[in-house]
Amino acid sequence: MARSRPAPSPPRTESANEQLKRRWDDRLWGSLMAAVLIHGLVFLAWPDMSVADWTSPPVEALTTLDVPEVEIPPEPEAIRRPATPVVSDTPIADDVTLSTIDFDEVPNLPPPPPAADEGEAADGQPGFTPYTVAPAITNRAEVARTLEREYPSVLRDAGIGGTVMVLFHIDETGRVVETRLAESSGHAGLDEAAEKVADVMRFTPAVNRDREVAVWVSFPIVFQVR
Repeated sequence: MARSRPAPSPPRTESANEQLKRRWDDRLWGSLMAAVLIHGLVFLAWPDMSVADWTSPPVEALTTLDVPEVEIPPEPEAIRRPATPVVSDTPIADDVTLSTIDFDEVPNLPPPPPAADEGEAADGQPGFTPYTVAPAITNRAEVARTLEREYPSVLRDAGIGGTVMVLFHIDETGRVVETRLAESSGHAGLDEAAEKVADVMRFTPAVNRDREVAVWVSFPIVFQVR
């Protein structure tokens, strides 16, 4: 019985990777030779060619300025809150000071000199009338509100105050007949404000022993900031 022979295997085909590896040396050397040839031709064609200068231009040195040291001033003090101006409780007579007088020991007092008006001297200037009970302010709350309202805001914010002496001519009923500026505070704004305060002030009448009398008294109107 005859044996059968195996069929011959088909021829093996190279892969693309194997073909690249096999041809790599030829391509490498061919590329190097082509590059050398191209560079040689370029230098032959342009013998004066040179490499361009790609360096950056020098930068000028920056000049520095010496800034003087500035001293920072301290923070300003907080503005003090102004206090409400006040009126003195004690009236002051027109530059007259009396000691205690016992009228029982002086029964025969000489009559006063004639005057143009009660409580006023003959020359028209405020005179002095004796009294044992001084006039008192009866509308103190209204006076305080007027003081606060009329205090000039410019002077108040600046902390400027002062005292204005105002003369009051008060009749037997306590009515203010006339007011005069006796002594200025040194600030026209405060003097004007004091006159407005004086216009609203009301008093009890002065009493000399057992009867009401008309008097001239001086009250200080004080504008102050604490």
